[in-house]
Amino acid sequence: MNTGKGLSSQDIVRLNREYTLFSWSVQSTVAPIPAVGGEGAYFWDADGKRYLDFSSQLMNLNIGHQHPKVIKAIQEQAATLCYAHPGFATEPRGLLGEKIAQVAPGNLKKTFFCLGGAEANENAIKIARLFTGRHKILSRYRSYHGATHGAIALTGDPRRLSAEPAISGVVHFLDPHCYRCPFGWTKQACHRECITHVEEILQYEGPDRVAAVIMEGVTGSNGIIVPPDDYWPRLREICTRYGILLISDEVMSGWGRTGKWFAVDHWNVVPDMITTAKGITAGYVPLGAVIVSEPIAAFFEDKMLWCGLTYSGHPLACAAGVATLEVYEEDNLIENARAVGARLGARLEQIKVSHISVGDVRYIGLFSVVELVSDRESKAPIPAGVMKEVGASLKEQGLFTYMMASPQGSMVFVVPPLCITLEQLEEGLRSVEKALLISDQHVAEK
Repeated sequence: MNTGKGLSSQDIVRLNREYTLFSWSVQSTVAPIPAVGGEGAYFWDADGKRYLDFSSQLMNLNIGHQHPKVIKAIQEQAATLCYAHPGFATEPRGLLGEKIAQVAPGNLKKTFFCLGGAEANENAIKIARLFTGRHKILSRYRSYHGATHGAIALTGDPRRLSAEPAISGVVHFLDPHCYRCPFGWTKQACHRECITHVEEILQYEGPDRVAAVIMEGVTGSNGIIVPPDDYWPRLREICTRYGILLISDEVMSGWGRTGKWFAVDHWNVVPDMITTAKGITAGYVPLGAVIVSEPIAAFFEDKMLWCGLTYSGHPLACAAGVATLEVYEEDNLIENARAVGARLGARLEQIKVSHISVGDVRYIGLFSVVELVSDRESKAPIPAGVMKEVGASLKEQGLFTYMMASPQGSMVFVVPPLCITLEQLEEGLRSVEKALLISDQHVAEK
C-alpha cells in the first residue's frame, strides 16, 4: 500500500491547513483526512488506515479510485500533447464529442467543453439567452448549480445567500419533495401542485421573457430528491408550449449514477441542453460539458457563440473522458449501478424500519440518502451536534461519506462508486447502522 512520498500524516495536514484554504468551511474547524492512495471503492490515509468511499469522494469518482485504463490514457496523452489552443482540433476532443453524442438522449449532439459543473451552467445560461433572445431563468430552491457568479444565482439553497446580489433574471420555484411537500400534501393525496406551481410562476414572470428552466436530473446535495414519474415529462410539455429551453443539470446524476447514462433517461425526456461534469472523467482530470440539441447547434453555425475558455477542449481532460466512458461500458458499471442499487434500496427500507431516527430514505440507482429526524411526526432534523457524533463514528469505522446538517434536513448520503460489490455495500451499511444507534439514542431520550 503506497502511503505517499514520506511526509507524515501530521505534516500533510499542517501544510494544507497553514498554506491552503478549504471550501465551505470555517478554517479553524477543518480536520482533513490526509489521503495518499486509493483503489476501487477504497482509499487510505498517510497512516495506512483504509476507508470505504461511500460518497465517491464528492459524488464524482464513479468508476472508483485509480482505474488503470484511465491512468494509462492520461499518461499516454501527457506524453503526446498536454495542451492545445481551444481553437485547435484534437483527436481526444473529437472522439469524446462523438461518444457523448452517442450516449446522450434524443437529438443532443454537440458539446461545448469547460472545466467543471459551475462553468457548464454559466455557459448554458449564455447559450439559452443567445438562442431565445430572452433573459429570465427559472430554477428550484432545493438545488445546487455551482459557486461561480451565475451558477450560484441559479442555486436555490442557502449557499446562494452570501453571494447576493448575483446575476439578474433568476427566479426560483418550489420542489417536488414528497417527504417535505411544500404544498402540504402526502403521496396518497398528491395534486401535483409541484408541477402546476411552475406554470403559475411562468404566468407571473411572463413566459415570453423566460429563456430556460434548469433543474438537476435528480436533486443531489440537497437530499437526493427523486421526482414523481410524471414530473419531468410534464415540465417538458410546459417548456415546449412556451418556447422555453429545458436544461438538465446532470453534474451529479449523470454518467450511470442513477442506473442510466443520465437521470432524465428514466423518464424518456429529451432536454434542450444537458450540463455535466464530475463523472465524465470520474474526477481524474477536471472537465465539464454543455451538451446542446441539434437546433441550438445549428443556430450558432452563422451566429457568434459568445463562450470561451483557455482550457476548453483540454486534450488531457478529453483523453481521460474518452477512457472513462469506455470504462462505463467495458466494466458494465451502469448495469452494476442498477443491480447493486436495487439491493441498496431494499436495505435502506429495512434500515428505515429498524432505526427510529430515520425519517425517510430516498434512492435511485446508487444515488441515495438517509434522512435523520428527532421526531417522525414533526420531521424536525437531528441536531448538528448529534450528526457530528454520527460522522465521527463512521470515520472511526473507516467509512467516508458526505453528510449534511441544516434546517432543511440532516442526512447521511450513500453514493458509492459504481464499481462497488454487494459485499462492500453491506460492509458500509453495517457501519451506517452502527452509527445510527447514536441518533436513535437521541430520539429515545427526548
